[in-house]
Amino acid sequence: MARAALAFLVLLLAPPHAARAKQPVSVELVLAVDVSRSVDAAEYDLQMTGIANAFRNPEIIDLIGQQDGVAVTIFQWSGGIDERYMIPWHVLTDPTSVLAFADKIEKIKRDPVPQFTGIGKAIDFGVRQIAENDYAGSWLNIDISGDGRDNIDSLTPDTRRRARDLGIVINGLPILTDTFFLDDYYRNSVIAGPGAFIEIADDYTDFARAFLRKLRREITPLIGRNDRAPPAPVQSAADHGYRARLALP
Repeated sequence: MARAALAFLVLLLAPPHAARAKQPVSVELVLAVDVSRSVDAAEYDLQMTGIANAFRNPEIIDLIGQQDGVAVTIFQWSGGIDERYMIPWHVLTDPTSVLAFADKIEKIKRDPVPQFTGIGKAIDFGVRQIAENDYAGSWLNIDISGDGRDNIDSLTPDTRRRARDLGIVINGLPILTDTFFLDDYYRNSVIAGPGAFIEIADDYTDFARAFLRKLRREITPLIGRNDRAPPAPVQSAADHGYRARLALP
């Protein structure tokens, strides 16, 4: 009786998060979408439609079904993040859950107050989303897409270090519209972690193709691999002329 009372007291006094076990999943994936001043309405639509349609792709649905749950959230970023314009964490397991998530993506309203480009703020927010959620993923990813360099001094070496310290891999999708050598900038200053890579979109009309390619790599089942090993691409970049580029910063 005394032992039972003591156990109850421990649970009562413990912080709420300590009493709640995290749900195991195969993948935790944060999708961070650029809505800064350089992104017009048509370009925003191309991003959101491209992401939604990637999740509707039969191959992606099948790959998700091979996992023990894929936890996904998506937010918009510029010089800051307004949490009213994001989709909170969803665990995708089957066609119904995946297609429902895709429909929500396509219906997200754009943050009406675009600011400058704060890639560091986007990464920090993504790290917090993973650190504070209710999941325990074997593979942790932040997926940053954008068409420009950080221009508010928010991206520092510590930004990527904080992600690496938690075992988070940052992948990038630079959109090569009007920023010279943006792919090199993403490779050298944005992505981080074992097996981190960039997938290039030549412009916004190429975004859907590039995002699908990147998503496929990020959720490919890690069969017979160490949890921290990068997933292998389904096909080599040379097979289709894709310009995926591996980097180990």
